Amino acid sequence: MNLEQIFGALDVSRETMLRLEAFEKVIRKWNPRINLVSKASLENLWTRHIADSVQIFRCTDAPSHWVDIGSGGGFPGLIVAIIAAEEAPGMRMTLIESDQRKSAFLRTSARECGVAVNVLTQRIEKAEPQQAGVLSARALADLPMLLEFSERHLERDGVALFPKGERWKKEVDNARQRWQFNAEPVKSLTEPEAVILKIWGVARV
Repeated sequence: MNLEQIFGALDVSRETMLRLEAFEKVIRKWNPRINLVSKASLENLWTRHIADSVQIFRCTDAPSHWVDIGSGGGFPGLIVAIIAAEEAPGMRMTLIESDQRKSAFLRTSARECGVAVNVLTQRIEKAEPQQAGVLSARALADLPMLLEFSERHLERDGVALFPKGERWKKEVDNARQRWQFNAEPVKSLTEPEAVILKIWGVARV
């Protein structure tokens, strides 16, 4: 699936595309200084990172409060904020990132893209529980650790969205040894063997 097909499937408006293009410029400017994404993947920024993040927003209805943890280079958190600016303007967006320089990047990107986000420069496990309707994280940790974060930051009826690669079934099996949860795999549009795990009902065994 090429870029045009991907964004057609994701139904992204021209206004949102302009914001995404503004974000692309910021990340290409900052990346040589703080290594937000690998040099190799920067060449495929639109499919490898941006489109991959856009599809996460499409996995659930927009909540009143979306929290992205380990936000780093803005994937998926800042991309979610960009989509929500037009499609869910009442949604509150919080990004948690412990690295000061990456937090500065996130704030700069939000300003350049004209979106409102709250950036918390804290460790995820130390941040005040966020009561998130949706919690997301991309390439951050294995599933058992992500469920630890979910228990802390999700509201009772909240949903977690975690993109995972081809070994996602093994991660789910390992996590079930310590956690009880519902999981629905949503097939990725950008990677044939990957899924976005939609998780809810998280509780310790």
